[in-house]
Amino acid sequence: MARTIAKDHDDKRRHILTIAAQVFAREGIARASMNEVAKACGISKANIYHYYASKDDVVFDILDSYLSELRDLICNLDRSGMAPADQLHLITREFLLAYDGMDHQHKIQSEGLPRLSMDKQEVLKGYQRDLVGLVSEILQDCAPDILATDKAKCRDITMSVFGMLNWFYMWHPKATKAARISYAASISDLTLHGVTGQCPEAS
Repeated sequence: MARTIAKDHDDKRRHILTIAAQVFAREGIARASMNEVAKACGISKANIYHYYASKDDVVFDILDSYLSELRDLICNLDRSGMAPADQLHLITREFLLAYDGMDHQHKIQSEGLPRLSMDKQEVLKGYQRDLVGLVSEILQDCAPDILATDKAKCRDITMSVFGMLNWFYMWHPKATKAARISYAASISDLTLHGVTGQCPEAS
């Protein structure tokens, strides 16, 4: 009996988080009310507060669930025996595939994170640091003579990769799986070889 209750509780919690992310992304976190969230979820406001004490608790759980699952997925990919360039292709592809269907959670990060207490911010930033650190490590392995000793350049290139990844949902809101895989390859190839490396040599 206890297992049934726990499963039901978790299902309802995830439903609230999914719908709340949609409302927050559409209205903005500051403007959206818990009453709007409850109405969109099809439950009472009192029922929302049975799960969460405040709006910021909802925001934290949305981002904590999203970022922790993304971190675990990406950081636990099997890269054994792969060349660094192939690892970069794998990582960028899996990022964009993982982003599919998560546009709302992704969109509210910039507004949501600063609202939270410093201890909660640190939890979320820890997930982000793990992801940034992994990509940075792979890039250093791709170009050790350039990036292993130049921390500023490595940081700039790492964050440029994340910039291309993170804004994909704005440029291609209805992207198919094939489009995501293709764009991920473009990010990796551009990062590894530059613009000229994408163009056929003049005959």
